[in-house]
Amino acid sequence: MYFVYMLLSEDSNEHSYVGSTNNIVKRIKLHNEGKGAKYTKGRNWKVIYKKKYKNKSEALKEEYKLKKNYKLRKEIKNKYL
Repeated sequence: MYFVYMLLSEDSNEHSYVGSTNNIVKRIKLHNEGKGAKYTKGRNWKVIYKKKYKNKSEALKEEYKLKKNYKLRKEIKNKYL
């Protein structure tokens, strides 16, 4: 089981990050400890979106789509805020 997730920076609602993982709890912890992706270092993050997929291939395809679809990302942010 894999997840696609979207994070929002706790210090600024302008910064968001999209990723995928098979262990979402561990991955968010790594992001907040500064050990996640380079872009996420130095900020605290909160999960505003997550969706479950059966396999890694499906999750990676959806992660790519969400990363490139800024309109959808904005809609997700607006629902959260």
